[in-house]
Amino acid sequence: MKVLVTGATGLVGSELVPFLKKQGHDVYRLTRSKPHEAHDIAWDPSRNQLPKGRIDGTEVVVHLAGENIAGKRWNPKVKEQLRRSRIEGTRLLCETMTQLETLPKTLICASAIGFYGDRGSDWLNETSAAGSGFLADLCRDWEAACEPARAKGIRVVNLRIGVVLSAKGGGLGKMLTPFRLGLGGVVGSGNQYWSWISVDDVVGVIDYCINQEKMSGPVNTTAPCPVTNYDFTKTLGTLLGRPTMIAMPELAARLVLGEMANELLLASARVMPNRLSESGYRFLYPTLEPALKHLLTTPG
Repeated sequence: MKVLVTGATGLVGSELVPFLKKQGHDVYRLTRSKPHEAHDIAWDPSRNQLPKGRIDGTEVVVHLAGENIAGKRWNPKVKEQLRRSRIEGTRLLCETMTQLETLPKTLICASAIGFYGDRGSDWLNETSAAGSGFLADLCRDWEAACEPARAKGIRVVNLRIGVVLSAKGGGLGKMLTPFRLGLGGVVGSGNQYWSWISVDDVVGVIDYCINQEKMSGPVNTTAPCPVTNYDFTKTLGTLLGRPTMIAMPELAARLVLGEMANELLLASARVMPNRLSESGYRFLYPTLEPALKHLLTTPG
């Protein structure tokens, strides 16, 4: 199939593109930088620019693009950039898709478990209501921006992605150096749930949703065994053979990261991937220790 991918150079996209190519798909990358390959297509959501002729004939669109949610300390300007990069890009993509001579069959659009907000130890699934806070509002509006495609009959899947584990970047990538130096420890109380997923399974879920026509709407993209921050910390420390005694109190996290600490580190979301599990998706890494072992020993 002709597959169009945005965010192709990101943490997930850089793993997804070569995977799809190995599957035999004809993969095109939408890029905001200068195109480097024949299959690269330039677009600029901030200027409402997306060449329809280049993307006509696309059968599947995988939309992963968005500013790094943890790239900068949040302030009103940064939060607006985070919103615009997701909502404006999604809206432009969906509205352009509806104008093509041949409509794509499927849109798989990233979202996040931030949709659920801070919910303590409550079990959450795809039927759970949206939470409150900046990320919850962002995710709700992000998913709503897909409505033009959905209204036109395109199958839309909104992946509510958890904490993506990869040794190459993301949260785990940032944690490895301090943990290897023996400077790792719990954040806050350590009782908050981190609903995680291996990057290998994120790619697997996207591939699964491409091929499963019954999948549409919200799909929690998390492993079926969420853990507390305390359990995550102790498991990672054990695998690295390092102590995990340097805790970060809530006050310190807030002083360093501000509002971001509340929603990314201290918030608790105990999310279950009910739709994936019930439809038959088989996780490569359903539990944390094997996932971390794989990531920490995989070359590159």
